[in-house]
Amino acid sequence: MGKCVPQCLRQLDIRKSVVGLATGAGAIYLLYKAIRAGIKCPPPLCTTSPICIARLAIERERHGRDSGELRRLLNSLECKQDEYAKSMILHSITRCVYLLEAEASACTTDDIMLVGSMLDDKDNSVKIQALNTLKAFSGIRKFRLKIQEHSIKVLELISTIWDPELHIASLRLLNNLPLPDFAHPQLRRVMPALMEILQSDYILAQVQVIRLLSYLAQKNDLLYDILNCQATQPGSLLFEVLVFAERLSEGRNTPHYRAVKWHYNEQSLHEALFGDESRLADRLLALVIHPEEEVQIQACKVIVSLQCPQDTRTRPFSCQASHSYFNNGE
Repeated sequence: MGKCVPQCLRQLDIRKSVVGLATGAGAIYLLYKAIRAGIKCPPPLCTTSPICIARLAIERERHGRDSGELRRLLNSLECKQDEYAKSMILHSITRCVYLLEAEASACTTDDIMLVGSMLDDKDNSVKIQALNTLKAFSGIRKFRLKIQEHSIKVLELISTIWDPELHIASLRLLNNLPLPDFAHPQLRRVMPALMEILQSDYILAQVQVIRLLSYLAQKNDLLYDILNCQATQPGSLLFEVLVFAERLSEGRNTPHYRAVKWHYNEQSLHEALFGDESRLADRLLALVIHPEEEVQIQACKVIVSLQCPQDTRTRPFSCQASHSYFNNGE
């Protein structure tokens, strides 16, 4: 019985050693997996700053070798990330595409599809960054066809989500691509949304919509859809343009502005509106019978401002009708 106790203790020590060894081996294995995952999916580093990326671009020019930064970021995007991390990674990828052109050209269509998949993310900021990244890649010719495949999704975002920043990013991407014919049916459905953006208070979005519509107006099968769009506030866009013209006209006739002898380019807005060859006031007479009263009134204001400079102290009798107005005694 006395011999049995030490033997049991020795067996217990052996078991403890085996358990400890197995636990240690398990811990080492888990540590190995964590390190391997960290290498495969590294978090964004300080190299994602514009200065660091610019340095990488300079180094590549000097030594002729890739920095690997763009590939590292794309690999990071494949891993599970929260919304903020995905936005930051996409933002850094966009910078890399612009600054590391050779590395961007070495990317594949699978990389484009990976970025495009971010358009389905639930977070709008991720969508916006993905749109910006696609626009950056669209500057590389070989990726344009693959990016065009996302045009339907981009149009869907414009028509279903009211977010000015999202609209601007979406429209900038579309304006950077030749839109394929298969997108025309979706474009017809998006026309009301485009008109709504056009009449919103977001100037950058308005500019992008006008650029897109100007391009689409050259498509015979879309021209009717554009012309037939219903404006939610008829005449409001025309009214704002007339207000703009009036303010330009008044501003150029102030004593302060007239004190300087300005020289304008032949293609300038000044020459188009107020130059010797411009007949703006004649053309505006047609708006006197416009169905919207506020447009009629504003057109008259512009005509008066064109004929009556505000510097009345130095030109007291300057308000004279042009030889081309009311010549029929009307």
